[in-house]
Amino acid sequence: MARTVTRKTKGVRRQARAQGNSRRVQSARNKGQSLIWRVLGMLPFTEDQLHKAFTFLILAAGVALALFIASITGATAMASDRFAQIASNAGFQVANVQVTGTQRMNEMTVYERAFGQHDLAMTRVDLDGLREELLLQPWVKDARVSRQLPSTLIVDIIEREPHAVLRRPDRLMLIDPTGVELEPIGRDGAEDYLLIEGPGVQDRVEDLTSLLDAVPALQAQVKAAEWVGNRRWNLTFVTDQRLALPEGKERSAAALISFAQADGVHRLIGGQAVSFDMRNAPRMYMNVPGRAQQQELALGEDS
Repeated sequence: MARTVTRKTKGVRRQARAQGNSRRVQSARNKGQSLIWRVLGMLPFTEDQLHKAFTFLILAAGVALALFIASITGATAMASDRFAQIASNAGFQVANVQVTGTQRMNEMTVYERAFGQHDLAMTRVDLDGLREELLLQPWVKDARVSRQLPSTLIVDIIEREPHAVLRRPDRLMLIDPTGVELEPIGRDGAEDYLLIEGPGVQDRVEDLTSLLDAVPALQAQVKAAEWVGNRRWNLTFVTDQRLALPEGKERSAAALISFAQADGVHRLIGGQAVSFDMRNAPRMYMNVPGRAQQQELALGEDS
């Protein structure tokens, strides 16, 4: 019995369409590669230089991957330990500390912290950590820490400047121009500095400095300043006379300048008045012992 075998073949149109798609894909691929090479050809590099650059990038990626794997497996830590041990055995370990820049602070405070690195391999010294620890000390404004091979740590201290004495209920504290407390001070030592007091005055030290800078001729005459009611200043002169200033930075500065001008004319500091009240500037009221009423003096227009 005869059988008819039918072979499944693509139609002519389907086969043509497939061949057309294949040609278009190949053409697009060739165009893309051609575009890349054209772009690379516009760069100011030779083909040999480009090949070397690609090779370098591949090697760099391989090294980065190797370091990443080593850090995960702990190989870098082991290598660091071994290197530190070799350095220490070769004499590269902390044996000496050299401190510079200290004038007023206790230098032993620096040595105590720096010698915490004693006998440590130089490769293991945490310079940044030691610097941060030193910055926690009241007298230290800034610090620089460096290695001097084979075995010395160099610590350069920049100290804060003592500026005034803060009166607390139980003690006197030496402070810097920003109000940072440096150390306790006795009454005898405190006489060399401006004495400040009053609730919240520690945050007003810079404001007081600006106020006194407005009258350079009077600065040496002011021995104490009190911040009153968190709003204004009372100044005490070396003659123990007191000057009450108004509220506000501009008004208090203007009043103090007016007082300085009046003092130049009338010799107020060291005179008969025991106190001066300029809270209602430009008028000033003077309290003179033996007089029933305050003496009033107009100093000009308020600014």
